[in-house]
Amino acid sequence: MRLIYCVEDETGIRELITLALSTADFEVKGFEDAQAFYAEMKNKLPDLILLDLMLPKIDGMTILRELKANAEYKSIPVIILTAKSMELDKVKGLESGADDFITKPFGVLELLARVKAVLRRSEKKVEEEPIHYNNLVLDYNKRTLHYMDKQVTLTYKEFELLHYLMLNKGIVLSRDKILQEIWGYDYEGETRTVDMHIKTIRQKLETAGCTNYIATVRSAGYKLEEQADS
Repeated sequence: MRLIYCVEDETGIRELITLALSTADFEVKGFEDAQAFYAEMKNKLPDLILLDLMLPKIDGMTILRELKANAEYKSIPVIILTAKSMELDKVKGLESGADDFITKPFGVLELLARVKAVLRRSEKKVEEEPIHYNNLVLDYNKRTLHYMDKQVTLTYKEFELLHYLMLNKGIVLSRDKILQEIWGYDYEGETRTVDMHIKTIRQKLETAGCTNYIATVRSAGYKLEEQADS
């Protein structure tokens, strides 16, 4: 049985989520604040975390960033729960490593569909050989990226996106296709999320001294192209 942690300070919503997921054969544990959540994380790790942004004392965005900065926790998928509908809040969450978000109020069927979709994506990870691309080496199993002898540190989503580009080198990938593959849903009007992640990946590669391999194809999307390092 898959274990899900729900960090939500509103009792009614927390109980609704617990009941809905329990009915769908998930094991669910609810927490009203970060302290109780972190205490349980030391005992047992969940398969997925549902995380409200508006929490007392320590907010959800801070928790998310701390999770993704922790080697033991960073691979656990996180779905953000938020009453905020502003695009910027969603982008910040995705940029910080969230796998999906659900805006309140939400329906039980939507919740179940998104939880199952994120879990399916997390199960796709299989053992594979490191990918060599010119002087870049990406090891998916170890979650590392090196340019020559330099390690390049990427966020969870940046790593997933570059991995996807490297697997499809030379192929133009649309923003919508990237959103569907990396985030699992078509976020209408939010292809800016992809642009932001591409921008930060480019900056980090350039800081390491790596030639920019990611090409922008106008009105089409992005592709990883062959270039020789200088």
